[in-house]
Amino acid sequence: MNKQMKKRIVMSLSGVVICGISVGMFKHAALGVDPFQTLMSGLDAVLPIRFGSLYVFVNLILLSFAFALDRSKIGLATFINLFLLGYIAEGSQAFCVRLFPEQTIVSRIILLLAAIVLLCLASSLYFTADLGVSTYDAVSLIWSERQKRIPFSVCRIITDLICVSAGIVLCRAAGMTWMEVTGTVGIGTIVTAFFMGPLITWFNQKISTPLLGEKQQ
Repeated sequence: MNKQMKKRIVMSLSGVVICGISVGMFKHAALGVDPFQTLMSGLDAVLPIRFGSLYVFVNLILLSFAFALDRSKIGLATFINLFLLGYIAEGSQAFCVRLFPEQTIVSRIILLLAAIVLLCLASSLYFTADLGVSTYDAVSLIWSERQKRIPFSVCRIITDLICVSAGIVLCRAAGMTWMEVTGTVGIGTIVTAFFMGPLITWFNQKISTPLLGEKQQ
């Protein structure tokens, strides 16, 4: 194994770990999570399965979809994400609960902002390593490539809207009030939708690409 491949593996693993930590922070801040985690939060509310195991189960379903339609999107990072992220997020949330047992709106906002920054850094490391994508990312990528008239951005918006809508329905079905639902679909959901792209690009330019040691295109 050459030095460059070792770097890619370390970056992929680091990206997944940091991403899992950020998801736990998002959940404890309770000011909204990203679209896919909105769906996962809804499923978590109605199914009596620990979050880590539920995350693996849902992603195995999406993985079977990707395997059937386009295996090129599946790589080492896909499996690292599948088997580790849910349990890391679970542990991160438990740690945040112990660290911040009684939160104020200020501490929640600070936790949310830190989670957004970490998620963008994690995504930058993960994507730059280029060793496969998450099963959720694969869905919109495969869809956009098969339906060439529909750009990836539109496919991603549609899949995100489906996840958010399904998450809200499931949270309500679990008996959550609208106020409780805003902990899942809130300002954090909106901020990630509008600011993740520019932040990921910044991390690509300043950290991930230099770390990998490759010139930007």
